[in-house]
Amino acid sequence: MWKCPKCGREFKNENQRHFCGDPSKMTVDDYINSQPEEIIPILNKVRETIRKALPDAEEKISYGMPTYKEKHNLIHFAAQKKHLGLYPGEKAVEHFEDRLSDYKTSKGAVQFPYNKEIPYELIAEIAKWRKETGNHA
Repeated sequence: MWKCPKCGREFKNENQRHFCGDPSKMTVDDYINSQPEEIIPILNKVRETIRKALPDAEEKISYGMPTYKEKHNLIHFAAQKKHLGLYPGEKAVEHFEDRLSDYKTSKGAVQFPYNKEIPYELIAEIAKWRKETGNHA
C-alpha cells in the first residue's frame, strides 16, 4: 500500500493520482485535474460538449464522477484507464445502439477508447435526447 504524503489516504498503486481534499467537496474541476495529463484535454472537451448540450443542467460530482442533472441525473462521465466511460442510462444506450455499435456497451454505459476518436457530437446528441425525452432510467 502507498500512502499519499499530502492527504494520508492509502492506495494500492504507488503515486496514484487522486483528489487530496474532502471527497464530498470535490468539484468537476478537481475531478478532471486529478486525472493523467494526457486525459485532461479529452475530459475538458466532454465537459464542454455536455454543458453546451445541457446549458441549464446542474453540474456536480455524483457517484464519484461528473454528473449533469435537471430534476434527475441525465448523464455522467468518468475517466477510466483505457477509455472514457459515458453513463447515459440503459434506454439511451438502447436508443443509440446502431450508432454505438463500434463501442463496447453494457446496461446504461458506453466505453469510448482513448486510442479512437471520441465522438463528441454523438455525446451531445445523447445528452440532449436524455433531456428531451425525459428518459431518466
